[in-house]
Parts: sequence; structure tokens; C-alpha cells
Amino acid sequence: MMWIFLLSDTFIFSSFLISYMTVRMSTTDPWPNPSEVFALVLFGKKIPLILIAIMTFVLISSSGTMAMAVNFGYRKDRVKTFVLLLVTAALGATFVGMQAFEWTKLIVDEGIRPWGNPLGAAQFGSTFFMITGFHGTHVSIGVIFLIIVAIKVIRGDLDHERPGFMTGRKGKYEIVEIMGLYWHFVDLVWVFIFAVFYLW
Repeated sequence: MMWIFLLSDTFIFSSFLISYMTVRMSTTDPWPNPSEVFALVLFGKKIPLILIAIMTFVLISSSGTMAMAVNFGYRKDRVKTFVLLLVTAALGATFVGMQAFEWTKLIVDEGIRPWGNPLGAAQFGSTFFMITGFHGTHVSIGVIFLIIVAIKVIRGDLDHERPGFMTGRKGKYEIVEIMGLYWHFVDLVWVFIFAVFYLW
């Protein structure tokens, strides 16, 4: 079922990104330069895309901790699986926090709204908030489910086949791998968003 869900989600994200590219190529108003819009001032110097680069590094790193969690899950190492799931959730929450900071900066400092943009094409705001907001929602939901799975792992629910939400067969850790599929998908989607929206 997770594969079917991810396939349907792929179509949705593809539609969003294709729509973004279509709007950007067809608009007659000047499109804001992402390197300038998403720049941060550090130590008195304006650094382009530094926050986005850190966000990308954090999310890609979480893919590594998720892969290790799946590995230790199949070894039935509850403690290491639990810790790695929590580290993955913490990295995901850090990503969402940085995204909230980015949104706040654009709304408060730059005056960009979903319905308008003082820096150029009005569609910039609507496409940005729609695409990154939809992705951020996926990451937030993923963080919640990572914590739920981590608690189930450390309590031994997967070893004893306790009835309940997101519990698999006795002694099997498939739910950790299923969570991993979702998380890797979210990371992969961000790579496309990063390439299309921030680097183009």
C-alpha cells in the first residue's frame, strides 16, 4: 500500500513542479532571482542560498539515519533502531523549523504573499508556498509517524505483536522499512524541488 501511495504522491508533486515550470516560462513579469530572494545576511555579508543548502544537508543526512534504523531493525536491535528513528525525527523537525524561518523571512521581510509579490511575478509566491508547504506537510507528518514507530519499537510492540496502530507481524520490523520508504521519498522529492525552484 505504501508503494501505491508513493506513486500517487509522485503524480501530485510532478504536477506541481510541471505547473511551476509552465508558469515561470509563460509569465511576462520578471521572475525574482532565487539567489537574491533566499539569501541570508551573515557577519555583514549576503550569502545566497545558504539556508537552503543547510536544509538540504539536514534532510539528506536524515536519509542516512533512516537507512541505519531499517538495518538495525532487521537485526532486531531495539535500542539502536529507536535512537536512529528519533535522530531521523529530530533532523526532520529541524528541517521544518528552518522552513518556518524561511517562510517568516519571506512574508515579514520581503512582503511575499501567495496572492502577490513586490519583487516581480505574482505567481512566485503562490507556487513557492504551495510546493514547499505541501512538502513541509509531508515532512511534519513523517516526523509524527517516526516518533510513533520509535515508541512501538522500544516498547517491544513489534516483538510481541501487540494489537494497535502500525503494528506488524510478531518479530518483524517491516513497519520500520515502510516508514523508511516514505522518508526516502520525501527526501528525494526535496532534491527535485531544490533543483527546480532554487537553482533554476
